[in-house]
This record gives sequence, C-alpha cells and structure tokens, in this order.
Amino acid sequence: MSFDVPMNLYYRESVEWIDPETGRIGLSDYAQDELGDIVFVELPSVGDEIEAGEDFGVVESIKAVSDIYAPVSGEVTDVNERVFDEPELLNEDPYGDGWLVEVDAADEGELEDLHSGSEYSDQIE
Repeated sequence: MSFDVPMNLYYRESVEWIDPETGRIGLSDYAQDELGDIVFVELPSVGDEIEAGEDFGVVESIKAVSDIYAPVSGEVTDVNERVFDEPELLNEDPYGDGWLVEVDAADEGELEDLHSGSEYSDQIE
C-alpha cells in the first residue's frame, strides 16, 4: 500500500508531522490508516507548552485510543477546533483540514532529530 508523504514536512518516528514553515502539526496519512475511523480528538489549548517527544493530546478511533506526541517543543499558538466536531477530517485530509495544532517552536534545531519525508516514506513501506 502507498501512503501520501509530503516531502516538505518533518516526521516523528511514530506518526506525527510538522510543517517547519507554519509550525502546524498533524498525524500522517499512514497513522490515520492504521487507526481507522477517528471519532474523538483531545488537544491542548492556545498558550499551552508542549515538549518534544512528550504526549500533548489523544485521538480515539474505532480501533484504539492513542496518544499524540510532539515533534518539537514550543508554545501552542493555534488549535484546529474543527476536528473536535469533525474528527473524520484527520482521516479525510490529514495534511490539510485535519491538522491539529500550530506551535511556535522553541528550538528549531529539534527538527534535526526528525525524519525527512523520504526517510519517513522508507520507514513505513
């Protein structure tokens, strides 16, 4: 099976991605496929601090409840409130309308600890 992996993003070894231009974080296409239909999302609030590698939210699907881990540390500057009422956006458009939060990264050097699009693509094949 082939999954959509935008090459301009950085990826945690698990399933989260970050857009270095916007600070937007979400779950990969691979993640949403593995989870199945997502029915509930819990996210931090604007102003909250998240830490790289630490959980900052939860997604619940028909298969499991899973923690969401921060790819970088920083302050949450925006939350996609649409996913609270429309959690299926994570399945339908994981790199678009299904984004989760935006952060102001505290240390952009943390991006070096993440996978490039091609590295992540190789990992999930």
